[in-house]
Amino acid sequence: MKILLLEDEVMLNESIQEYLEVQGHKVETFFDGLEAYEAIKESAYDLLILDINVPGMDGLSFLEKLHDLKIHVPTIYISALVDIEDISRAYNLGCFDYLKKPFHLKELALRLDRIVLSNETPRVHLRLSKNYSYDQEHSTLLFNSKPQTLTRKQAQIIDLLARNRGRVVDFEQFQIYVWDEQIVDNATIRAEVNRLKKFLHEDIINNIRGMGYMIDKP
Repeated sequence: MKILLLEDEVMLNESIQEYLEVQGHKVETFFDGLEAYEAIKESAYDLLILDINVPGMDGLSFLEKLHDLKIHVPTIYISALVDIEDISRAYNLGCFDYLKKPFHLKELALRLDRIVLSNETPRVHLRLSKNYSYDQEHSTLLFNSKPQTLTRKQAQIIDLLARNRGRVVDFEQFQIYVWDEQIVDNATIRAEVNRLKKFLHEDIINNIRGMGYMIDKP
C-alpha cells in the first residue's frame, strides 16, 4: 500500500515509516499538515495515518478539506488526545480507526491489516499508476488528483479497465459494456482504445495480443 503519514514527532515518524516499509508498504512522511495537503492533491494514496496536533493544518481539518476535494481515503488517526469531542469528530469525518498514543507499532500494523481485509471500507480511489487514479464513486479518471475530461466511450473504457485491474478485458466485454452489445469488430475497439491511449499522459493500458487490454495493478 502507498501510505501518507502525517506525524510531527520526528522519532515516532521515523519509527512508523521504518516499521511499515519492512512490512512491504511505501510510506511518504510529512511533519506539516499544509505540506501533506499539497502532496495529496498531486498524488494518490491507499491509506492515511494522521496525527491531529501538527503544524500548518491539524489532522482533522486536513481530512475535512480532502472531502471538499472529493478525495476519500481510508484513514487511521494516531493521537494523544483523549477528548471525546475530538474522537467523535474524527469518526464523524469517516476515519476507520483511532489509535491513542503511546501505542505498539504492531498494533498499528494490525489496524492497517483490518482495513485491507475489511469489506466496510472499499477503496473509492483505485490507483492505476504513479500519477493516475480512478474515482469509482464518481466514475472519474484523475491525473495527479485532477479530473480528466473524456468522451463517453473513453470514460466507459477506463471504467471497465480500472474495475478489472490486473485482469485482461477481452473484446467481447468491450462490445457488451462500451458499445451496448452492438455488433462492432475488433478493429473499431482497437481504434477507440488507441485514441484514448494517445490522450493519456502515461501508458497505463496494455495491449494483450489477440485477447484484449489490461491495466496492471501498481
